[in-house]
Amino acid sequence: MNILLIYPEFPDTFWSFKHALKLAHKRASSPPLGLLTVAPLLPAEWGKRLLDLNVTRLTAGDLAWADAVFVSAMLVQKEAARQVIARARQAGLKVIAGGPLFTTDYAQFPEVDHFVLNEGELTLPPFLDDLARGEARRVYATPDFADIGSSPVPAWELADQRRYAAMSLQYSRGCPFQCEFCNVTALFGHHPRIKSTAQVIAELDRLHAQGWRGSVFFVDDNFIGNKKHLKGELLPALIEWQRSRGGFSFYTEASINLADDEELIAMMVEAGFDTVFIGIETPDEAGLAESGKRQNQSRDLMADVKRLQRAGLQVQGGFIVGFDSDTPAIFQSQIDFIQKSGIVTAMVGLLNALPGTRLYERLQREGRLLADSSGDNVSASTNIIPKMSRESLEEGYKFILRTIYSPERYYQRLKAFLQEFRPAKAHSTLSFHYKLAFFHALYRLGILGRERLQFWKVMFWTLFHRPRLLRQAVTLAIYGYHFRTICRRYILR
Repeated sequence: MNILLIYPEFPDTFWSFKHALKLAHKRASSPPLGLLTVAPLLPAEWGKRLLDLNVTRLTAGDLAWADAVFVSAMLVQKEAARQVIARARQAGLKVIAGGPLFTTDYAQFPEVDHFVLNEGELTLPPFLDDLARGEARRVYATPDFADIGSSPVPAWELADQRRYAAMSLQYSRGCPFQCEFCNVTALFGHHPRIKSTAQVIAELDRLHAQGWRGSVFFVDDNFIGNKKHLKGELLPALIEWQRSRGGFSFYTEASINLADDEELIAMMVEAGFDTVFIGIETPDEAGLAESGKRQNQSRDLMADVKRLQRAGLQVQGGFIVGFDSDTPAIFQSQIDFIQKSGIVTAMVGLLNALPGTRLYERLQREGRLLADSSGDNVSASTNIIPKMSRESLEEGYKFILRTIYSPERYYQRLKAFLQEFRPAKAHSTLSFHYKLAFFHALYRLGILGRERLQFWKVMFWTLFHRPRLLRQAVTLAIYGYHFRTICRRYILR
């Protein structure tokens, strides 16, 4: 049997980084880890092709080769997934679907033949057994969570690594916190499950053997969910692996309480971590309390961010407006925090209620749900009836984006970050693609761009005061170009 593992295209969003990646001749941030993990669980004798439609196209030849299609997608890929399913059905192929989009609402896809939901380590084997007997059911689901100690090494050989800016790897699933708006615990549980150190090292060895040298994204929902294992086993092994192999840099997602553990921070930096995404959400205590973001409450969030930056971790931040407790003052408060913190990659979104979250259930009870969320952060609308007037909320959101992504404010924030950031080491070698992006950035931003004055001021400041950080300065300038492009095309029109 020949199987197409298809990942639908992402729309143009803040998180796609498409406009930044174009400057380096890359097509996507990272390959679809879920499908690459599913592939080794399929029978070895099956033919398998990965089609990530963010980096390639689905052709008639692909469909003619295949006997069936496996589709995995997230909520934001809903419409692109529908198009893939329609083409597969027109070609007479069976369609098997899984992943977060289908797990939360598979009933919206009557064209799909079989759903393999929740975690594939548990639901895929019984599906395959039934399929072999010709008795496959339409839906395979489970309330249980998998022991990811049995997860296979992802089949990275199916991905065209040249098309990606980074590879991805998963160490844990689940999060110990339960924020009202987040669907992580609904999908993956409240108790973090981890892979063994030997598993993680084996995955890094496979990537290294296949010639990868560059960034690796640990896609964990909260990388520090099991600090004991991290500090006692994984990080020491990663430090030793980097010494013997090296060539990788790591980034991940974590909660703000990482800033409380200086030993853990130092070990992460020594292991090669240089960036961490943190859900700041709001500087307002009432909003944090309302959303159940207890790990962010009663602490100096600004000082925490600065501590991480000075230790060698660039902080990327997620922010939300639209909590019931928000007043019109929240918009300027968010701007002030973002600017003073030096969080250059600041992702601000309107509060939306996702299926499976406590927020969704509460607002459903209150009759305040307008529609299902699109999962798209490129939108000046929300699927809830806010306590603030809808017009004030949407205009305030636009005001934030118009301000923080303006060239003047963006480059002010970039300089503030460069003043604080103390990396463990500078990148000693620059890849061909980075050099390409560097020269494209000089042309696009330094010559053609309306922000060229701000761009050159920060670049020259960096050259004279922090020359080791020139790579970071150029990279973040390119990110700014992407954010402004997204805002101009889809939000601030």
